[in-house]
Amino acid sequence: MTIRLYNTLTRRKEDFQPQDPERVTLYACGPTVYNYAHIGNARPAVVFELLSRVLARRYPQVVYARNITDVDDKINAAAAEQDVPIEVISSRYTAAYHQDMGALGVRLPTVEPYATRHIPQMIAMIQRLIDSGHAYAAEGHVLFAIDTYDDYGALSRRDRDEMVAGARVEVAPYKRHPGDFVLWKPSVDPQPGWDSPWGWGRPGWHLECSAMAEEHLGETIDIHGGGQDLVFPHHENEIAQSVCAHGGRTFARYWMHNGFVNMGDEKMSKSLGNILIVHDLLEHHPGEALRYVLLSAHYRQPLEWSAEAIAQARRTLDRMYAVLRDALGRLGEVAASEPGADFVAALEDDLNTPEALAEMNGLSRRLGQALGESADEARLRGLTAELLADGELIGLLTTHPETWFKGEAGEDDAAIDALVAERDQARADRNFARADDLRDQLTGMGIVLEDGAEGTRWRRGG
Repeated sequence: MTIRLYNTLTRRKEDFQPQDPERVTLYACGPTVYNYAHIGNARPAVVFELLSRVLARRYPQVVYARNITDVDDKINAAAAEQDVPIEVISSRYTAAYHQDMGALGVRLPTVEPYATRHIPQMIAMIQRLIDSGHAYAAEGHVLFAIDTYDDYGALSRRDRDEMVAGARVEVAPYKRHPGDFVLWKPSVDPQPGWDSPWGWGRPGWHLECSAMAEEHLGETIDIHGGGQDLVFPHHENEIAQSVCAHGGRTFARYWMHNGFVNMGDEKMSKSLGNILIVHDLLEHHPGEALRYVLLSAHYRQPLEWSAEAIAQARRTLDRMYAVLRDALGRLGEVAASEPGADFVAALEDDLNTPEALAEMNGLSRRLGQALGESADEARLRGLTAELLADGELIGLLTTHPETWFKGEAGEDDAAIDALVAERDQARADRNFARADDLRDQLTGMGIVLEDGAEGTRWRRGG
């Protein structure tokens, strides 16, 4: 089966045909590091990293780039508010982003370009655009002239008047057209800046991604991804400046965009005060549960976020981990094999994660039934190895079951083990009053007990 992807540019699902099967290129817009990432920021990080895993099963080299925007007016504002250098803000929240995304099972990309480390490439691209008549300097700014690119608007499918209104662009007197966008702008202390042919300044946000993609992936890339909110103006502008800087060559052959994360009927936004910070969510929920929720809806559809969705994800993972724990308890160590054919087919069909998760849950149920029926070891081992392989591909079931149920190891684990052992002994001695007291004590500590034929297991509630 061929990998199929929905292309925002053509508005249809297409067979994926890379320009070079030996080197597939993928670029996804990364964070602007001025604060902690919210759960909406996490969705593209999870989606496009998963896409890189799916591609890597078929192609020998997948170069996945996800940038860090470390020069931006929001970073400047945060630094001024906290009275610290700009680099303090960007480095602090870059580290936090890596930590939080890592907790969600998001692996680092192949390449992680930082905007501030690519200023020469950005200046060179701007100069090419000026030389070819697609950009002009005015009052310390350099602007892209949208009238020079006939296909401007093809991605978002808006006419130019709609785009100007939708972008709420600043209609500055030095602009030739209200929709012309900034490639370079002047800086004043304490704003960051660099020397350029147009004076001391800094790049425009749209330009940064074009220059970094060109540097690390080439003039034409296979797939460009990001959130739905980036279709216009960010990706529309990236296309215009990249195509014009590259002599008319295609910038990205496939465009993919994930839907919004909603809170009930509302889009999550700062103005509504319903932003959920990943860093805070991780204090109360395991990262895999958050990842499961993010993958529970198709990436192109809106995702309804709720406390019940997290609780349901946790219950589902608990069931799968319980089956896996029983299987490993009977079989010992089991190595992952190949993921299931239907599971892979779902992911290769435009990342149909709801269908893939359904396949994974079905496999878990079959393994549980086989355990209950005392199936032969070869069948049990095969089902277990496939379940582990499914999890390895989609980024779930990556923790040992005992660790999952106990949560992060803490100093009180030995004390909990001792209380559980004391309760087991009390039950063996038929001292049920003492056993009940110990259960109540453990329940008060947030510990869930699971009594079975092989003894009592415990886990932290959640």
